[in-house]
Parts: sequence; structure tokens; C-alpha cells
Amino acid sequence: MMTLVAAIAFFVERLVGYPGVLQHRIGHPVEWIGRLIGLLDDRLNRADLTHNQRRLNGVLALAIVLLVTGMAATMAQALCRALPLGFVFEAAIASAFLASRHLGRAVQAVADELNLSLSRGQVALQPIVGRDARRLDGHGVSRAAIETLAENTSDGVVAPLLFLALFGLPGIALYKAINTADSMIGHLTARHADFGWAAAKLDDVANFVPARLTALLIAAAAYAERVRDNWLRAFPTGRSTTRTAANGRAAWDTAKRDAPKQDSPNSGWPEAAMAGALGLRLGGPRAYGGVLVDLPFMGTGRAEAVPDDIERALRLYGRVNDLALAAIIALALLVAGTGLY
Repeated sequence: MMTLVAAIAFFVERLVGYPGVLQHRIGHPVEWIGRLIGLLDDRLNRADLTHNQRRLNGVLALAIVLLVTGMAATMAQALCRALPLGFVFEAAIASAFLASRHLGRAVQAVADELNLSLSRGQVALQPIVGRDARRLDGHGVSRAAIETLAENTSDGVVAPLLFLALFGLPGIALYKAINTADSMIGHLTARHADFGWAAAKLDDVANFVPARLTALLIAAAAYAERVRDNWLRAFPTGRSTTRTAANGRAAWDTAKRDAPKQDSPNSGWPEAAMAGALGLRLGGPRAYGGVLVDLPFMGTGRAEAVPDDIERALRLYGRVNDLALAAIIALALLVAGTGLY
């Protein structure tokens, strides 16, 4: 049942995304989780506490967030499964925790706005990155858009889809709670170095497999794109090939070589795979909150990324989504064929 729910949820999310009317009226489930994390941060992460007390309070806060989220998701799942065709309702709820459509549109907006002007590209980029977008030139904006697309392919698509297929609605909800906690309090700022320790560590564990699976999917998507282009050149149909085909072998080789250079055990895998696939040089030093952070580079291609490279990354992203959906549907059919539902 969980694989069927995952397949339906992913299809629905790719087709329509999260309805704007619900966003306007009740907000988004991830926003609800974020408000709880923010409340606990305000109450439990006080400046007068010792380092050990703040770390323990961070563990307590994370436990509360996971308990509340898990209980709510388990109750929602039980209510859905008590209804006729309840798995459809469960899939509709689960689709809210996937972000493939929203991510693609947000990154597409950066390419569109950057084609008009640098300042408009910077404004479109800022909501989807943590770095200072106003400090970036056109090449920097393009690279940042591609990097966030690659990283969030794992965090916003592959990982939640995997947790949904394995553990149902509670699984995807708990994953998003962990990931949201990491994004809000897991960074090593002075305020959250201790309080966010547990969130950061648990996020590392939760994303270990999905990050590497995402790199594999990017490599597979790049290989599929090259096969398609070769086919169209051999048997012209009037459809144009991509200007520069992606490279699947380079994607995986770059991920294996450059991902371990990152401080994060996971984020480098999809970003390095994307760099290798597109023949780009991503990563490197960047500014967060006015502070320059020296990060290693990924890939050995050109660093002068342009909006057309964002479009190439988005095409590859679309193929990754297609492969992920096909894999989930195949798994659901396999499970159904074995009578395990």
C-alpha cells in the first residue's frame, strides 16, 4: 500500500503541486512544523544556559517536534485507511511533503529573471538559497541556482519519496520534520551550535542514502539524455537535441571524487553529480550573512555558468523526476503482483 500511495502522491504533486487556495487559507504542513520549531527555539534556546544545557534542550526540542509530527501523521493515516479508497486521501496529504513542482518553478524563475537583468535574477534567487544573492554576479547566480536545484532534488524529492515508499505518511512527515529542523536550527551559528546539534546529526543520518541515490539518478538521467540525443541524430524526427548533452559517466565519477571533500557528508553528492553531468565547476567560496565560507569546488568544467546552463540543469532534473516516478510505479506494480498489498 505504501508504494501505491507514494506513486499516486508523486504523480499528483508533479501535476498540480500544493493548491494555492490551501496555502492561502491554512498554510503548508511544513510551515506548521516550522512554527513549532521556532516556538521551541525561543523557549528552550536561552542565552543564559550552559552549552550542555542548550544541547540537551535541542535534543528535547527535536524529540517534541518528531513526537507531535509522528502522532499527527499516524492519526491522519489511520483516518484515511478507515475510509473507502482511503489510500487516495493519504496520497493527497503525502503529496504536500513533496516539492518537485515548486522547486522546478522556483529555479526556472531565476533563469527567466536573470535573462532580463542581474538584479532581477538576484531577487528571484534569494528566497531559495541561504547565501547572499546580492553579492553574486551573473555566473554566481547561475551556479547557485544549479547548486540549490541539485541539493534540493535530494531533500525535496528523492528523500521524502523514499521515506514515503518505505514508511508511509508518518515516514515522509517525520523526514520533513527532521529536514526542516536542520534548515532552521542545524547550522553552526553561534546561537545554534549547541541547540541545533541533534537536528544536524539526525539530518545527516536521514539523508545518507537519499543523497547518494540522487547522485545515481542524476547520472542515470544524464546517460538517458545522451542516448536520446544520439538517437535523434541517427534518426531525425524534427525534434532538436540539447545543445550540450549531459554526461552520465562524468556525473558519477565527479560525485565519487568531489563529494567526500565537503564538510557535509551528503550535500556534495547531488551537487557534484550535477557538476559532472553538465561539465561545470560548482561550489567554492560563498558568503552567508556577510561571512565568507571557504568551500571546495566540485567538477573540473567551466565556472562561467549562464542561464542556459540552468535550463540544462532543469531538463536533467525533469528526467530525474521521470526516473523516480517510473521506479516507484514499477515497485508498486511489483508489490501488487506479489500480492503483498
